[in-house]
Amino acid sequence: MEYLPNILFALILLVGIIFFARNVKKLVRNINLGKSVDVNDNKPQRWKNMAKIALGQSKMVVRPIAGILHILVYVGFIIINIEVLEIILDGLLGTHRIFAGLGVVYDVLIASFEILAFLVIVAVIVFWIRRNVIRLQRFMKPEMKGWPKNDGNMILYIELVLMFLFLTMNAADFKLQQLGAVHYTEAGSFPISQFIVPLFDGMAAQTVVFIERSAWWLHIVGILFFLNYLYYSKHLHILLAFPNTYYGNLEPKGKFKNLDSVTKEVRLMMDPDADPYAAPAEGVAEPEKFGASDVTDLSWVQLLNAYTCTECGRCTSECPANLTGKKLSPRKIMMDTRDRLEEVGKNLDANQGKFVDDGKQLLDDYITREELWACTSCNACTEACPVSIDPLSIIMDMRQYLVMEQSAAPADLNNMMGNIENNGAPWPFNQMDRLNWKDES
Repeated sequence: MEYLPNILFALILLVGIIFFARNVKKLVRNINLGKSVDVNDNKPQRWKNMAKIALGQSKMVVRPIAGILHILVYVGFIIINIEVLEIILDGLLGTHRIFAGLGVVYDVLIASFEILAFLVIVAVIVFWIRRNVIRLQRFMKPEMKGWPKNDGNMILYIELVLMFLFLTMNAADFKLQQLGAVHYTEAGSFPISQFIVPLFDGMAAQTVVFIERSAWWLHIVGILFFLNYLYYSKHLHILLAFPNTYYGNLEPKGKFKNLDSVTKEVRLMMDPDADPYAAPAEGVAEPEKFGASDVTDLSWVQLLNAYTCTECGRCTSECPANLTGKKLSPRKIMMDTRDRLEEVGKNLDANQGKFVDDGKQLLDDYITREELWACTSCNACTEACPVSIDPLSIIMDMRQYLVMEQSAAPADLNNMMGNIENNGAPWPFNQMDRLNWKDES
């Protein structure tokens, strides 16, 4: 019976890790459904971007209030969870505050953890008010109804509960130190939780021990729950922001990629010595499909983008199409891509790893053509994203499919392309009349 709590703790920890590993495996599989793309160039710049954007939060502080509050929550939550290491060791070994031997260093650590916990609580409350009382416009868009809104609030509630459990655990521990209870030797400094201690005045030591142990258990179980909840939440960016910023696009904003097959055809047309009827060179594969109509047509980096989306709405709030009442929302593009990818993943799970046609695709069933053609390709969304997500690349790939596979471009665009082909200009004038405007001056 003496080791029963340690065994129980080890089992809970093991279950939490197994579920987390399963979710990670599923996540990696889904992302790898995307097409291969070479993103191993310029590694020094990629590491720099990851350090600056993901770790340094450089793009968050463009909006100072939200940025600073996010940094408090981010840094506070990560640093406070350093204590999780102590909790795990105590739970496995049956010790109590195993790092207390660090003396003054330990006191400083616990004090800093408590101050950060308090700041996290303040930031979370402000975030909740911004979402539910002030109701900032970017959180009220159509795509944020239902689960996305509930998920955003759920994260705030979980963080709030975990911080209160941490402070309650420390307050009860501090009270037991004052009472001279067995195993509760003097260790740590408690600048915040000391104000909770008076609530325990008059309680029996056994009752305070029960409170301290309950908060301790709930805190670690809550962290394991939160870790496994991440997969189903927008907060997956806590883990994915680092690889996503590393693999982010290094090309200048506004530079679009050329299709190799189209480039080859253009060069062939411009080469007077080339035989246009010659068979393709051996080993040169023609593209199976131009552009993208479903998630498996996108690259794995684009699918990583979709899972990394924080749903913060900065992209949509900067989108000129959205600001003028168009249906397009770059945030919805990423959320739809992720939802479709999840649907494909569940299809694979239900059919032993084989995809069974479900009669759906990303185009039309999730993202409408109206949304795609509303985009001005200005790159405001990619510039605004705090974790280097590129919604425009998905929009352009899907447009490419519409144009090159279905000839389904809007009439005005088709007219323009026809004029360029026939007249060498987007206007419907004969090439001989193109310079007539100069005679009008």
